[in-house]
Amino acid sequence: MIDPMIKSAWVALGGDHELLARLVCFERPGALTARLPVQRLARACVGTCALAAAELGALRAGTGAVPRAVVDDGAVVTAFHSERLLRIDGRAPVSFAPLSRFWRAADGWVRTHANYPHHQQRLLGALGLPDDAGPEDVERLLLERSALDIEETVYAAGGLAVALRTPGQWAAHPQGAEVARRPLVERGPIGAPSARRLPVLQGESGPLLPAAGLRVLDLTRVLAGPVATRTLALLGADVLRVDAPELPELPDQHADTGFGKRSATLELGTDTTVLHDLLASADVVVTGYRPGALDRFGLSPEALAERYPGLVVAQISAWGAYGPWAERRGFDSLVQVATGIAATEGSTTEPGALPAQALDHGSGYLLAAGVLRALADRSSDGRGRLVRLALARTAHWLTDEAGQDPRPAGPQYEGPDAWLAERDSALGRLRYARPPVSFTGGPADWATPPVPPGSSAAAWG
Repeated sequence: MIDPMIKSAWVALGGDHELLARLVCFERPGALTARLPVQRLARACVGTCALAAAELGALRAGTGAVPRAVVDDGAVVTAFHSERLLRIDGRAPVSFAPLSRFWRAADGWVRTHANYPHHQQRLLGALGLPDDAGPEDVERLLLERSALDIEETVYAAGGLAVALRTPGQWAAHPQGAEVARRPLVERGPIGAPSARRLPVLQGESGPLLPAAGLRVLDLTRVLAGPVATRTLALLGADVLRVDAPELPELPDQHADTGFGKRSATLELGTDTTVLHDLLASADVVVTGYRPGALDRFGLSPEALAERYPGLVVAQISAWGAYGPWAERRGFDSLVQVATGIAATEGSTTEPGALPAQALDHGSGYLLAAGVLRALADRSSDGRGRLVRLALARTAHWLTDEAGQDPRPAGPQYEGPDAWLAERDSALGRLRYARPPVSFTGGPADWATPPVPPGSSAAAWG
């Protein structure tokens, strides 16, 4: 019996209901223990991505029969902890900076995010503190102010802080209400028809790679967007990750999500010729910045559709491209706090959190699935497609639409070791989570390890 969460995700992606029979699930209960059904969410997101990959592979190979897609909770749970399980020459990654945490406010709780140096600087500046202020300075100051005052003050300075809300408070908030009205996956055709068609996969002697020969321009930041493009790289796409020279990705996050990709730097405001040369030959562009942030570079969906007919545009944001918070920055940890998840998972004395960055990872696999389904749909009419997700909408799916967990079945999850691998790279010896997206005849691992940030040319391979 297929879990209703898998069905709802597949329907949201526009998938053929009959193909659900091609998905096989191996459940291992007890791996992502939470009050909310986070393990079901993880399984649904990865399972539908595997099914979309199998579908596209069959379409391109002209076989007619869609391979069996497989989702194993062991691989899924391990992958949803990939940034925590990564080791670089034996060193564990840094997950959160000292100023990225929960704080007591005068009337409740607030959570800040300051992993990036510029976000830390903005946070401290908004609070009137010097750049070298420490956690004890922040703690003392925040105890004197209300949570909502902190939220608005830090946001106005370009920083990141969110007041803790209950599920009911979020449902009554204008952004929460707007999010609830939207579909889990926003998708549809954009632009005029083009001559673009998917080339047929012929003479494949190795694994079936549904995205082979396709070019993906990766304009994303930690964590959901890079998970999506890492998945497309697994499936054979030529993925070029592009960052601004002055805003590099955090090194450990780059290592975790850089498998299968190349990495370049580009000033979008000045290197316009290079940017548009890349776009002219791209099949897919994936953006992970707050809505509207890249529009001035000609990267709005409408501008891209007009200039590059047939292009698939995929976008991921924290709060959605709508409502009063449309232009706000955000991360998984902050979305959990705003939407009531932290209150639900907490205790009477302090907030809690999901056992993994599940909104990020889940949305990332859903976004990759949306791209794969968009490419399949494009094969019929040549039109580009827009695929858009928001972490807050994924949170609503988890909190309001998932329902109760069915009775667990299957063997217990006994740890990640069976789903970890090691390999050498230019970054050092890596221990990492193997990809959870699996289907008959598909790839078992990425073709290449991550490369040093900015070490690739801003050109297609």
